[in-house]
Amino acid sequence: MDIQELNKISPLRVFDDAINGGLGKGNLGVIVSRHGVGKTACLVHLATDKLLRGENVIHVSFSGNVEHVMNWYKEVFKEIAEVQSLDDAHNVYASILANRVVMNFSQTQISIEKVLSSLKSLIEQGSFAADAILFDGYKLTVADEEDIVKIREFAKEMNLEVWFSVSPVNPDVVYDEYGVPNTLAKYYSYIDVLVGLRYQEAIDKVVMTVVRAHGKEVPKPMQVKLDPKTMLISH
Repeated sequence: MDIQELNKISPLRVFDDAINGGLGKGNLGVIVSRHGVGKTACLVHLATDKLLRGENVIHVSFSGNVEHVMNWYKEVFKEIAEVQSLDDAHNVYASILANRVVMNFSQTQISIEKVLSSLKSLIEQGSFAADAILFDGYKLTVADEEDIVKIREFAKEMNLEVWFSVSPVNPDVVYDEYGVPNTLAKYYSYIDVLVGLRYQEAIDKVVMTVVRAHGKEVPKPMQVKLDPKTMLISH
């Protein structure tokens, strides 16, 4: 199978349809769940799909472990390539790496202004025309609302998508049926797409639910599943 065929049959096309064709440039998307459910793997699968479609991605890790993130990309690509019998997988992977940059910042030690300034320098002075930025492990539920406004303005100014992976910080959090914590509610006005992840023991799958799409509640939320072994998104 070649890349064009792979992209066409990807389960992420179902996900794109559920959010009206995709997140879209200038918009913020959030993937949220309890710790350890699979947000980073999900984020990496989204990023890998973009890379395979020729888009440029900046993965910003706030966890302090860049090597861990890079290993996720290797594993996710390997699983995709093997499951779909991708032609010339080794060279395909080498080629998409040129479209990805991984960075690391500390949310507590570096201001969002400095993070965004570094990203802007990479895009403009480093000639890396990013299409999407992933904020992996960003503690959104305790962030200042002004910081979220600045990130949103940056996304619009630079004409790119921004995806967050988020887990609550405080222990006394109430989750809804889709795995979305109540501490996220005050940020809804800034979030264009909200996706909840929740492990369902009865089917031994992580269920990925689109809860909000472009400012509106989804009356019949779309759900796709993640394989708990590979953490890949599936139909």
